[in-house]
Amino acid sequence: MVESLRARQRRRTSPTMRILLTGGAGFIGSHLCDRLLADGHSVIAMDNLITGSSENIAHLTGQEGFRFVFHNVADYINMPEPMDAVLHFASPASPSQTAPTGYLQLPIQTLKAGALGTLNALGVAKKHTAIFMLASTSEVYGDPLEHPQRETYWGNVDPVGPRSVYDEAKRFAEALTMAYHRTHGVDTRIARIFNTYGPRMALDDGRVVPNFIGQALRNAALTVYGDGAQTRSFCYVDDLVEGLMQMLHYRESAPVNLGNPHEVTILEFAQIINRLTGNTAGAVFEDGRTPGDPQQRQPDVSRAEERLAWKPQVRLELGLQRTITFFKEKLAASA
Repeated sequence: MVESLRARQRRRTSPTMRILLTGGAGFIGSHLCDRLLADGHSVIAMDNLITGSSENIAHLTGQEGFRFVFHNVADYINMPEPMDAVLHFASPASPSQTAPTGYLQLPIQTLKAGALGTLNALGVAKKHTAIFMLASTSEVYGDPLEHPQRETYWGNVDPVGPRSVYDEAKRFAEALTMAYHRTHGVDTRIARIFNTYGPRMALDDGRVVPNFIGQALRNAALTVYGDGAQTRSFCYVDDLVEGLMQMLHYRESAPVNLGNPHEVTILEFAQIINRLTGNTAGAVFEDGRTPGDPQQRQPDVSRAEERLAWKPQVRLELGLQRTITFFKEKLAASA
């Protein structure tokens, strides 16, 4: 029987929801699964495990309210059961030139996840009159000419460079999300996620946090690309998930930056990692930054503070200590 609009609206106002989460076995997606389940929601985690890992959600197997579906979001998503929310987090996200899960190694899959995947996920949300949340990225700003970056900034993006497969996929996904909002009245959210770190990152991910921690725990010199003067702002995953939960329950269709505005240079970041791990090997400098790699990255989170009453709470060193502990255990288990 087709569920009536009134019944859907009543269900949406209930304290618990049935949620489809694409990319549910990924780094951020798996943490989001944990939080949604802890808050009493039912979660269908969808993933094709190209960049996600079944290890990230193994502890949820058999838990009431949780189900895993192996599926590529670039293919049509058949979801006949009623949904209250669709959270689209499926996409490669690492800019590594060498990591097998980096979007530079998976260019077509990345574009499909951003285009076809977003279209298919929006179709589910439209069908069930569900909330739709897009996991977008700070990369929509490209190599920014505005600092820090506000949501009103249109960006400085090379549409044909090597990083465009990710940058433009997410920019298209945002445009498609807003088209469904304006044309079909879908209740949408766009989270522009800045650099996030924490447990469950893959050691071979290719991003700076696992790269540095992995090298430091092996007592090796940390590889800094360029002169290390480029900056990043790192948000601990628990803070990000809290922001996403606030977005889920706040009706706001405009993009919202989620990240930590505390900015450090990559060289400073390397020095912090070495100090926390007791690594005395220092750092080595190499060429290797990809064209279009941003020189500066810092979010303006004023919109999130004003509309969501959210701001990050976990200090960088505390978050890194938790992440280092995770990687120590991973390395010990694989030894």
